[in-house]
Amino acid sequence: MSREQIEITERRVAANGIEIAVAVAGRGPAVLLLHGFPHTWQLWREVIGPLAQRHRVIAPDLRGLGASTHATDGYDAETLADDAAALLAALGEPRAAVVAIDAAVPAAFLLALRKSGPVDRLVLMESLLGTLPGAEAFLTGGPPWWFGFHAVPGLAEQALAGNESAYIDWFLRTGTRGRGVPATIRDVFVEAYTGAESLRCAFSYYRAMPETAEQIRAAVAATRLTVPTLAIGAHPVGNALASQLRPITDDLSSHLIPDCGHIIPLDRPDALLPLLTDFIDHPTPSEVARKSARHAPPA
Repeated sequence: MSREQIEITERRVAANGIEIAVAVAGRGPAVLLLHGFPHTWQLWREVIGPLAQRHRVIAPDLRGLGASTHATDGYDAETLADDAAALLAALGEPRAAVVAIDAAVPAAFLLALRKSGPVDRLVLMESLLGTLPGAEAFLTGGPPWWFGFHAVPGLAEQALAGNESAYIDWFLRTGTRGRGVPATIRDVFVEAYTGAESLRCAFSYYRAMPETAEQIRAAVAATRLTVPTLAIGAHPVGNALASQLRPITDDLSSHLIPDCGHIIPLDRPDALLPLLTDFIDHPTPSEVARKSARHAPPA
């Protein structure tokens, strides 16, 4: 299947009590792509085609975002992990490689921690895992300013009324180190985050952060992350996520992409794609070592 023949089909899927808008392309082992703020599934436009050469790529709009149900609640990471698991089940996919960025990272992490869960491989990018140790250097000056702004119920929705496009544009410029994103994708993002209800849903992710942090704390106290995991950093999070993962993960690789903004899939898809395909399609060094040890002759 050539890249030109890749067809992206958009549909709505009932899962976990909501309707999830999802783009699907290609055939083969499943890859689930989970976006963050202020994005929709179209964050992944530049990587869906190449990944779909060998995989069934599944890229939803997260709960409350884009064309998915504007739910009243359920923006904590455990519920979002339930959304992802239910979506995979509804699409007939018992297993998947999961790739997440920004606000989707905590949910993908908790999903991967589940025993007998659907995650084969995990890629996490440009986010933090609650209050786990390892991100102290990144947080020296406190969390990003918008975390507090978004967390106050109702405030940001009122303050931003009529100014949504300028606000979203700031994140898109900053997240690409001034380079910006394609105009067609920028327009989709702005439309998706315009209006009080759309903003309420988006900011509900931030308002659920204390609950999500407690869910992560409890989960890592009970188990370790055993699935092969790749942490990818850029500007500004850098290696902070990898530092949080290292003490609690059995098979961790990490990579820092130079000259790359926070919105990695649109800013540097040329650097991201080989990292994804190599990690998803090939055994990690730890997996190779374990296989060699199993087949080694007895001493």
